[in-house]
Amino acid sequence: MIKIVKKTNFSKNENKMKDFGNIKKAREAFINGKNKNLHYVLKDRFAWMNEYIKKEDIGLEVGAGAGLSKEFITNKNFKISDFANYEHLDYINIDAHTTGFEDNSFDFIVASHMIHHISYPIKFLKEMNRILKKDGKLLIYEAYASVLLQMMEMIMRHEGFDWTKDVWNDSIIATDDEDIWSGNIAIPHLLFDDKNNFEKNLGGIFKIEHDKILHDFSFLNSGGVSSKTFYIPLNYFFLNFFDKIYHFLTQPFPKIFAIGRRLVLKKI
Repeated sequence: MIKIVKKTNFSKNENKMKDFGNIKKAREAFINGKNKNLHYVLKDRFAWMNEYIKKEDIGLEVGAGAGLSKEFITNKNFKISDFANYEHLDYINIDAHTTGFEDNSFDFIVASHMIHHISYPIKFLKEMNRILKKDGKLLIYEAYASVLLQMMEMIMRHEGFDWTKDVWNDSIIATDDEDIWSGNIAIPHLLFDDKNNFEKNLGGIFKIEHDKILHDFSFLNSGGVSSKTFYIPLNYFFLNFFDKIYHFLTQPFPKIFAIGRRLVLKKI
C-alpha cells in the first residue's frame, strides 16, 4: 500500500463532517428517502452479502450503527447489534471484543465499516470465530486506504490512519479506546494485505474465501452515513454510469484510486 505518511490522527474538534455520530438523525434521513446517492452506496455495501447467506441461516451484525443493513440483507433471521442502546437494535451494548453470545451461535456475521474502529483487531477476529458455527462466514465491507482516500481523510479530518500499529498484539490498542468513533483506516490493510502474516496469525481458524477491491467513486458522493457532508444529488442511472467510468479508468491503479473492499472469512 502507498502511504502518504506513516500516521496521522485528528481530534473530534478538527472533524469537518457534520452531525458526527448522530445515529438518530442518520436513520431519519435515510428513512425519508431523499438521498438516492446514499441508498445506492448502501445497496452496494450490503446486497452482495446475500450470495453467501442461506434462507435458514442465523446472522448477526456487529457495530451496526444506524442499522441500515436490514434494508438490503434479505435473511429473516438476521439481527443487529452495537455497543450502544439505540432503539432500533436487536441486541444492545454488545462489545465486539467480548459479545457474551454462546459458542457456535451464528451462521454468518456482518462487519461493515467497523473493523477500522476496533481497538484490538485480533481479539475481535477471535471472538467472531468463537461465536460462528463451523464453516460460518464473516462478511466484511471496509474502506480501502488508497492514496485518494488518504487524501480525502486528510482534507475532511474525519478518520485518521496509523500504519505503525501491531494489529496482531492483543495488548496494543489500534485506535483510541476512549473514543468509540475513532477510526484507523490502515487496520484492514494491516490485517489482510499480507496473506502470509494472516495465515501465521489466523490461518488455523479462518480462511479468506473472497477478497475484492472496489473502485466505487459514488462512496465519495454519498453525503455520509453516520456523519454528513456535501454531496451532488444524482439518480441511479448517473450513479451507475459514473461508477462504471471510474472503475474502467482506475482499475489498473487500485492503490491510488480504490475506495472499498469486500472480504469473506470462512471459519475452519
